[in-house]
Amino acid sequence: MSLAHFLDGLRCSDCQTLNVLWLDPVRALVECTECGSAALAVPDERRSNE
Repeated sequence: MSLAHFLDGLRCSDCQTLNVLWLDPVRALVECTECGSAALAVPDERRSNE
């Protein structure tokens, strides 16, 4: 079972392909299925829980 979420409407910054990014919240990683590039997803700590 995978907890990864498809990121619809976003484009990979390396290969410029649309709708190929996946977010893995457990590993805090965004990964492109087209070119294989990955980036860490850093949560925005400035947001308040209202």
